[in-house]
Parts: sequence; C-alpha cells; structure tokens
Amino acid sequence: MKKYLAEMFGTMVLVLMGCGTAVSLNCGVDPASVIGTAAAFGLAVVAMAYTIGGISGCHINPAITLGCLLTGRITGKDAAMYMIFQVIGAFLGSAVLYGMVQMLGADGTTTGANACAEGAGVACVIEIILTFVFVLVVLGTTDSKKGAGNFAGLAIGLSLILIHLVGIHYTGTSVNPARSIAPAVFQGGDALSQLWAFIVGPFVGAILAAGVWKVIGAEK
Repeated sequence: MKKYLAEMFGTMVLVLMGCGTAVSLNCGVDPASVIGTAAAFGLAVVAMAYTIGGISGCHINPAITLGCLLTGRITGKDAAMYMIFQVIGAFLGSAVLYGMVQMLGADGTTTGANACAEGAGVACVIEIILTFVFVLVVLGTTDSKKGAGNFAGLAIGLSLILIHLVGIHYTGTSVNPARSIAPAVFQGGDALSQLWAFIVGPFVGAILAAGVWKVIGAEK
C-alpha cells in the first residue's frame, strides 16, 4: 500500500507545482512564463524521484506505468493500482490549486488544463510524439543494467523540461493522462471536450516507446 500512496502524493505534488506555476505565471503569454512552467514540471519530477523513487519507482504518470508494464517491470495488478492512485493524487493537487486560486480572487476555473487551438486530433498526434520521447528516456535511464543509476531522476526531469519547452505552445504539454484528467474536470470547456486526446495520445506514445526499447535495449 505504501507504494500506491507514494504514487498518489507524488502525482499530487507534480500537478500542484507544475500546474500551479502555469497558473501563477499565466503560461503562454511570454517566453519567460513558458520557461518557468517547463522548469516547474521538470523540477517537480526530480524532487519526487529522489523522494519516493525508492518506494514506488516514482512513475507519477500512467503513461510511464504502462511503459513499465509492457516491458515487464511491473505487474498488471500494481500497474492498475498505480494508475488509480495517480489519478487520485492529480485530483488532490488540482483541488488544492483550485482552492488557492479562488482564495486569491483570481479566475477559479483556471487550473492549468491542457487544450489545443487546432483541435483534439492535432493534440493527440503531438502528445503521441512527445510522450514517446519521454517514456523512452524513462525506460532507458531506469534500466537495471543500462540505465543512469542515481542520475536517472535528474535525466528524466531535464527531459521533461525539454519536452514542455517544445509542446507548451501547442498543447500545454501533458504526456501524462493523470495530469490532464483532473485539471480538465475542474476547468471544463475545451479542456474537457479534448480530454480524450490527452489520454489516448500519451498511452499510444508509451506503447510505441515500450516497443522501441524492447528492440534497442534487448540483451544480445
């Protein structure tokens, strides 16, 4: 149970700090806000990797959990429980952020949710590409024989910063279904109507990454 709770709290921190920064900086208005938001998501992952990594592996992302399941690093039962607790954690983080925004008298519907001006179809394709890269980095750096060891958390966090710098302009960058589900429920509108793209896209990207890693990371 401890590892499930670790995933819940880790995802809560990711959503609260990442989406909270996006809201605080009014992300997308200027380059500084994009850089700040990207850094917040990456740093949140680094912090949690070294906080709960030894307990649960610090997936805090259903797409990563799916990638680990497909590469045989986690059981089906644990994968399902991880995803459930990740979503619960995302709702906790979004609820705290929603309350903070309302207390400050700002727009209470702003929760850092994802949406794409060009439509859900475009968003889905972009999320597939970005998640593929992200999950591939995760699978490679955390491999027990070929990975980066204690530096894996740093490498993963830095890659997430890079991915956000690329994707924020187009989709707000998700690469994480849990991170998208909870904010979309609180925000509604386009974020909720396009939510399927931010679930399907990351999962497809994770499947592709798992397939590629099985080929390039296989023992000879």
